[in-house]
Amino acid sequence: MRETTRNQPVGIVGRSVKTRQVLHNVEKVAVGRWPVLILGETGTGKDLVARSIHEAAGQGPFVTIDCSSLVGPLMESELFGHARGAFTGAVGTKLGLIEMANGGTAFFDEIGELPLDLQAKLLRVLQEKEFRPVGSLQQKRSDFRVVAATNRDLAKEVDRGTFRRDLYYRLNVVPLRLAPLRERMEDLDPLIEHFLRLYGNGHLLTPETQEALRAYEWPGNVRELENCIQQMVAINTGPMLHVHDLPSPVQNSVHARRAHCMAAAVGSTAIMKPPARAELPERPAATEVPILPLIEMERRAILQALEYTNGDRGVAAHLLGIGRTTLYRKLKEYQLAV
Repeated sequence: MRETTRNQPVGIVGRSVKTRQVLHNVEKVAVGRWPVLILGETGTGKDLVARSIHEAAGQGPFVTIDCSSLVGPLMESELFGHARGAFTGAVGTKLGLIEMANGGTAFFDEIGELPLDLQAKLLRVLQEKEFRPVGSLQQKRSDFRVVAATNRDLAKEVDRGTFRRDLYYRLNVVPLRLAPLRERMEDLDPLIEHFLRLYGNGHLLTPETQEALRAYEWPGNVRELENCIQQMVAINTGPMLHVHDLPSPVQNSVHARRAHCMAAAVGSTAIMKPPARAELPERPAATEVPILPLIEMERRAILQALEYTNGDRGVAAHLLGIGRTTLYRKLKEYQLAV
């Protein structure tokens, strides 16, 4: 997601009200050095917003610290560095990520994953701007801007005792909340165009494919959309990208919507408005409203699903919202040899 316009930070693509508000906040917080806490679901672009804040400020290095990877005996060494001989295998001095960020920005990605013991040591660094490498007696200084991001609710983590309250307040000075893609669908078309320019070779989407992308809820957000475009471009030389080129989750969503429409169509024929009484031929009263029995409606829905899936019983069961075993039982019950 790298795109630059005159008034838009690098990496942020979109035109929705929520995205414009994020852009406005990036411009405001970039002029100071206040700690920023970026909140949002996985794949919403928290790392891009962090980098945009740093690049708008234009100061020093940008160092990403993946807190989810700081596990095991060497995690403190990764963060603070170590002196030669600090432990077996420490054949030389190692510069830690905290020291690398001096004069710039330290981006603590997935800060909610940081172990409690490291939370305490990070708090001291943020307060005192000092740290001590593993195996060293010498204190070092590192002055950097803090930007942290998480997909967790840190306030709830504080209540559970898995995140330090004092560190939470130290980080949560300027909170920026990123909306999921499903809540800012105005950004979908600009993002699709951006990724097609980035990864495609003159590729275009058919109208049906565009509609399928717009109807999908994108649980993986922008990252899932980017992956979707990459997959489609990779398997299709183009120029047109079709519905059958879509990744499985999006195709399944298309099939589910079609099955729903089919079921609705079957249901709509179940209850029909009778013609005016003056036009009714003489017939028994019980036949005035031609209602299909529920069993017949179910039988027809099963036949339509199997016809649509070319006899694939597993997919048909999924579209009907029932288990494969249940479908087999229904086929036997209705004597449908399909």
